Amino acid sequence: MHPTVQSFHDAATGTVSHIVHEGPGTPCAIIDPVLDFDAASGRTSTHSIERLAAYVVDNELEVEWILETHAHADHLSGASMLRSRLGGSIGIGRGILEVRALFAKTFDLDADHGFDHLFDDGESFFIGGLRAYVFATPGHTPADSAYLVGDAVFVGDTLFMPDIGTARCDFPGGDADQLHRSIQCLLTLPDATRVFVCHDYPPAGRDAASRTSIGDQRRHNIHVRDGVDRDQFVNLRTARDRTLKLPGLIIPALQVNLRAGRLPDHTSDGQRYLKIPLDAPMFGA
Repeated sequence: MHPTVQSFHDAATGTVSHIVHEGPGTPCAIIDPVLDFDAASGRTSTHSIERLAAYVVDNELEVEWILETHAHADHLSGASMLRSRLGGSIGIGRGILEVRALFAKTFDLDADHGFDHLFDDGESFFIGGLRAYVFATPGHTPADSAYLVGDAVFVGDTLFMPDIGTARCDFPGGDADQLHRSIQCLLTLPDATRVFVCHDYPPAGRDAASRTSIGDQRRHNIHVRDGVDRDQFVNLRTARDRTLKLPGLIIPALQVNLRAGRLPDHTSDGQRYLKIPLDAPMFGA
């Protein structure tokens, strides 16, 4: 099975959203949609959502699923807004409950997580006539999942393009050893399996990309190619993570993405507000 995949790169956040379907006039799934957000002004916009919606309309697709690969820390999710416009059910891995527990007090999270379905590891579901399979891929966060649809696997942040490597593991609930196990599971897929990443941060001289393959990952990924063992990966990943700054949008992103992309409620003055926790230990020393 070789489904059609259309990818959309958001240069502002390095995020890649995908739409997967059988062809014009069929059901589809939208994966990792972006709600544009300018942190300096506090303004949201729907440019990225409009691109996705236009593709759906132009190809007469029916949105059955809006899938999140995890609770993103570098962009706000457009899932809730897309659902209100185009329909569909929002799905994410069941590990989102663990992530929500980590941040529940910090962000006053209520019991309503906003997702329509929480996927279990190994679960399968349909996108029209396309059968999809869920791989729990914790390590970057406890909520990470990959979705295998035909010969295409959508890996979220677990794997990047081979010259970039793999996801960081220093967020609350992250674990480099766990990420290595998750990646090894994905690398058992056939070499020809198309791999669609959620982010690309291309080095100088390379355009942004969204697609690689399992074979390319096994041969060329700078962190987990064949011949790199578990201890080497854990040591490399841990050392690398110590050098990384937090994503610039992590605080607003979590407040929205842990609610399936739902923005905060309006207060008595008619405005919406995001919290900025001061000196919170989970956001660095």
